This record gives sequence, structure tokens and C-alpha cells, in this order.
Amino acid sequence: MQVTLTRLFGAATLASAILVAGCGNDDGATETRSIKVGTMSGPESEVMEVAVQIARERYDLEVEIIEFTDYVSPNAALADGSLDANAFQHEPYLRSMIEDRGYDLAVAGYTFVYPIGAYSERHDSIEELPERAIVALPNDPTNGGRAMILMHNADLIELDDPENLEATPINVVENPLGLRFREIEAAQLPRVLTDVDLAFINNTFAQPAGLRLDDALIQEGAESPYVNLIAVRAGDEEREEIQQLVSAYQSEEVAAKAAELFDGGAVPGWQ
Repeated sequence: MQVTLTRLFGAATLASAILVAGCGNDDGATETRSIKVGTMSGPESEVMEVAVQIARERYDLEVEIIEFTDYVSPNAALADGSLDANAFQHEPYLRSMIEDRGYDLAVAGYTFVYPIGAYSERHDSIEELPERAIVALPNDPTNGGRAMILMHNADLIELDDPENLEATPINVVENPLGLRFREIEAAQLPRVLTDVDLAFINNTFAQPAGLRLDDALIQEGAESPYVNLIAVRAGDEEREEIQQLVSAYQSEEVAAKAAELFDGGAVPGWQ
């Protein structure tokens, strides 16, 4: 009888151990995978929400969106580990941030070209610009450079090097109208539109302000090299969760949402 009880006790203990181990494996298998991605507040976040839904449905991946209102903080947050990725910038801007701040960041995939345009509430055409007109530019190097190159191509100014992606007013060698330049934070440009003759505004900020790219007096074309991207810390480019986020973003559903929100002002950069 003693032997029988011992065997029964041993069998029960083994069964309990197996049950506990099995529960542990189940917990591991169903553990939620999650990442954080930074975006610009507004329509870019709405576009990312579609990618979040696709990532959840296709890959069982939870993506938390962290919204920003400036161009500096998302890379700082990515570099210090607060984010796993961000999606708000083009490659020239990323390169400038890496060079200026020493960030060890890399490109995981591409999103959209958001063309920049020159808007005016005072004039109906470039030809109407008066002498000494005030022109507002984004104050970050690369988007300011985009504006300078567009003005060069429109024969408003002449640059010493039209290929310089970080051109500033210092690089102007000919200025027939004596244009006066004001460098302003990109997100604030729609607010100063009534106070200037011309303002170069990224479409990510123009669209929420009710400005349509078709109404811009000067506009960037789809051939722009300024395609936006998903940035990560170097070494994470092939991380499974990151590639699943990229795949979810580069989908027909996301492209359709961007077309709806930006009214044709978002060109898929992965096609």
C-alpha cells in the first residue's frame, strides 16, 4: 500500500509539473509583441493608424504611435531608445541629423514623398511678387534647401550651387527682386502665411491648414528626391518587428488612406 501511494503521489507531482510547464509555454507563445513608432501629429499619424491595424491583423504586432509636433524630437527619442522607429523625415534630413548630432540611425524602408509648395494669400502668381517681397522658409537645413532650389528653378533667384541640398539665403548670388527671407519652424509656416508674400510649406503641414498642393504657386513634382522613410537605430533594419511594420505600411490600404487625406499630395515612395 505504501508503494502504491508513493507512485500515485509521484505521478500527480509529474502531472502538475507538466501542466505548469505547459501553461508557461502558452504564455510565451501568446506574449504580445509591441513597438513604438514616432510620427508627426495630424494626417501622418492617421496614415500610420492604418499601418498599425494591418500590423495587428497580419502579424499580431502591436504598434504604439507617439505623436510629435517638431522635426527634432523624433530622432532624439529614437536615438535614446524611447522609440523603436520613426516615420516623418526624408533621407537628406536624416543624413544631416546624423552628421550634426552623431546619431547612429539607419533607413528601414520608404513611405511617401510629401511635396513642398510655395503658397500665397496676397498674390495669384509668381509674376505678381513685388520687389522686396517677404518669403518664409522652413528653418531646418534640408527643407530650407528644397525651397531655395525651387526658387532657383523658378528663376526667382540664382544659387551658387543649385545641387546643394542644404542651400540657404547665404548661397544666393542673384536676387533680382531683392526678396527678403524669413526662416521659420516648419510647423508654424501656415500661421504666418497672411503676414508674408510667399511661404514654402511642407504638405504635411499645408494639408491640415486647408492648403491644397494644386493651389501652390510653385510646387515640387513627384520626381522629388525627398522621399520620406522609416528610420531605426542602426542594426535594427532587419529586426522582425521593424520589417513587419514596413510591410504593413507599404500596403495598398495605407496608400489609399494617404491619397484620401492628402488629396493627391502624397506619392508612394516604395513603388
